[in-house]
Amino acid sequence: MSVELNFDGEVALVTGVGGALGSAVANAFLEAGMTVCGSDIIEPNTEDFLLSDPDRVDFHQADFSDEGDVSETIDAVVDEHGRLDYLLNIAGTWRGGTPIHETDVDTFDFLFDVNLKTMFLASKHAIPHLQETEGAIVSVSARSSLEGGEGDGIYRASKAGVRLLTETIAEENLGAVRANAVMPSVIDTPMNREMMPDADFETWVDPKDIADVLLFLCSDAATVTSGAAVPVYGEV
Repeated sequence: MSVELNFDGEVALVTGVGGALGSAVANAFLEAGMTVCGSDIIEPNTEDFLLSDPDRVDFHQADFSDEGDVSETIDAVVDEHGRLDYLLNIAGTWRGGTPIHETDVDTFDFLFDVNLKTMFLASKHAIPHLQETEGAIVSVSARSSLEGGEGDGIYRASKAGVRLLTETIAEENLGAVRANAVMPSVIDTPMNREMMPDADFETWVDPKDIADVLLFLCSDAATVTSGAAVPVYGEV
């Protein structure tokens, strides 16, 4: 059975749009015929901004750990485009390498701000608009959020929070807004290759493949799926 993904006239907001996964998601949603708005703390046309053609996206530079920035951005998106159908919470990062008793509190604050607070604030301010369009939220958790592990417990905890908030949003918005998460392991990004130069890159997942799963979770083919945490870590 084939499923046609028709997103004509619909509007998506991608946080962390300048990163490897965010840019792949933006491109996938653009190719599906959607109007794509993007936010990032970094500006386009800089070395760290990986979206190759930022002019195709309605870009808003914003810090999504700041509620004022989030509220202003989402209001601007709705004012300009008249609606919001999908929120893709992609903004996130990894830090690790030390056990809990050696981890600075600044690392804790940073990871919970970037990985969890951005997802919470974006969802909080998007949900009223998504209720009007019966839209969907897809957020990025992590495979490692399923259990504790050595050296990156704060990261794991922040991504576990993403899963739990996703389940809560789904439960609170039954029949109105679908909310799901994806759980990557190691994504094939320039930063990961730099951090792990001796790894086997062939086992890593291409961001484009993850973007296709997000597209599916926003489509009519997934109308019966909400509150799920979907593995996207390939066959390893």
